[in-house]
Amino acid sequence: MDERKLIRQRMRQQRHELSEAERQNKALQVSRHLQQSHLFQNSQHIALYLANDGEIDPWWLIETAWQQGKQCYLPVLGLRPGNRLWFIPYQADTKLINNRFGIPEPVHPRRQRTFKTQSLDLILMPLVAFDQQGNRLGMGGGFYDRTLSFLRHRHNWRKPRLIGLAYEFQCVDQLPYQNWDVPLDAITTEEQIYLPKTHTSAKTKP
Repeated sequence: MDERKLIRQRMRQQRHELSEAERQNKALQVSRHLQQSHLFQNSQHIALYLANDGEIDPWWLIETAWQQGKQCYLPVLGLRPGNRLWFIPYQADTKLINNRFGIPEPVHPRRQRTFKTQSLDLILMPLVAFDQQGNRLGMGGGFYDRTLSFLRHRHNWRKPRLIGLAYEFQCVDQLPYQNWDVPLDAITTEEQIYLPKTHTSAKTKP
């Protein structure tokens, strides 16, 4: 079993060992940190996710975004070929259905218009592990990396900005890097906000 699989197995096990109260408390702390950030405050179009497999739950951030008049989006699978993600507006009355992985996503009529990924201001992403260089380890499907591959070719202008939501214990010294990996702009845990580009961390605003 390669190193990435071993890390993924260990971190998923640690997530599952958390009690529901621990998960909710840590998710609330993550939300509080991120709500204070300029990236969140200045973003109008924000893609999030619905927690699965013990991931950090972004529900407080979704509710905050709605209260502040921001538009939220959820990723969906299978609208078009390419094995990638597409983003559909998400509101309180949006109907959901489980995708092939058992993850709820908006019911998408065949002709419903998706929102261009390049037009999003911010994507809040789940992860299994991360390092302080901004590398992210996901569940292994590669959906986010394929969807966001266009960002690897940009140098002066990056949109959307990418923030991973994680538990502090998911931070590792160094993740094995693949050529197709798309790095994060920041990672928010219950303890701090990591800023990979400056190799610093902060408890306030990125």
